[in-house]
Amino acid sequence: MSPSVRAEKYMIKIGDFARLSQVSVVTLRYYDEMVLLKPVKIDTFTGYRFYSADQLPRLNRILALKDLGFSLEQIKLMLADGLSLEQLRGMLTLQRNEVEKRLSDEQECLNRIEARLRQIEMENKMPNYDIVIKTVPAMLVAARRVTIPTNDQVPQYLGPAFTEAYDYVRKQGAKDTGPCFALWHSPADVYENEDAEAVVPIDRPLKEAERMKVYELPSTQVAAVVHQGNFEDFTQGHAALLRITKRAPPGARFLLVAHSMQCHSEPRSGEESLRLSQRPFAIAQGDIPKRY
Repeated sequence: MSPSVRAEKYMIKIGDFARLSQVSVVTLRYYDEMVLLKPVKIDTFTGYRFYSADQLPRLNRILALKDLGFSLEQIKLMLADGLSLEQLRGMLTLQRNEVEKRLSDEQECLNRIEARLRQIEMENKMPNYDIVIKTVPAMLVAARRVTIPTNDQVPQYLGPAFTEAYDYVRKQGAKDTGPCFALWHSPADVYENEDAEAVVPIDRPLKEAERMKVYELPSTQVAAVVHQGNFEDFTQGHAALLRITKRAPPGARFLLVAHSMQCHSEPRSGEESLRLSQRPFAIAQGDIPKRY
């Protein structure tokens, strides 16, 4: 018996090879298209694919790497000749880091689910506010910082501060790039001599004035709620956000206490009502803002 005849004798049909390796025929055909696992022979007349038992270790490695979360393109590169041990170690390390990140994200999601369940159990109803974790990009801002004697005087001080900030931006020929917001530097439990800024995002650096500062707010992670209803009920959103502090990671610092966005008011029954406000509450503080 010639060597070629003996070799063909030990060839395995694709269906048998699929059952032996516990993968589908469709998968084997796809691996052939991807040049991950080519059959040792394709019958020119019938088109049948034949494999060898010697290919089982390679297929098993493909399945093992796929189980580790690698894409087929990555696996193809990892199985290529010439891939150094250092390169392989680097790819595995990168994959480990990505898996750890996904696990961390899932754990944070689980923590939010558990917090929502506890809130429902305590209040025996659906929460009025849905807290969403967001990442706010860095932004260039113009700000007017004020000291507010008492909490009930916030509108009297922040209102003129916002007016001054907008007037300054327009006089400098710049444009605001988003909704204005208030930035508190005092802790949430301080109600006297509150340190706050009226902040306006701007499109370009400006020269600072005596009472106006221009700097870049760093990117930071925030928790946000949407309040819809009367302004008198606005502080209920604060109460929902403050609960975030109880489950914040150790060492987290809190910077933003209120950040009003997309505020629209319209007359209703002779009174002004706040139609929509989104109020983030920072759960992590970035680097010290860079001054211009």
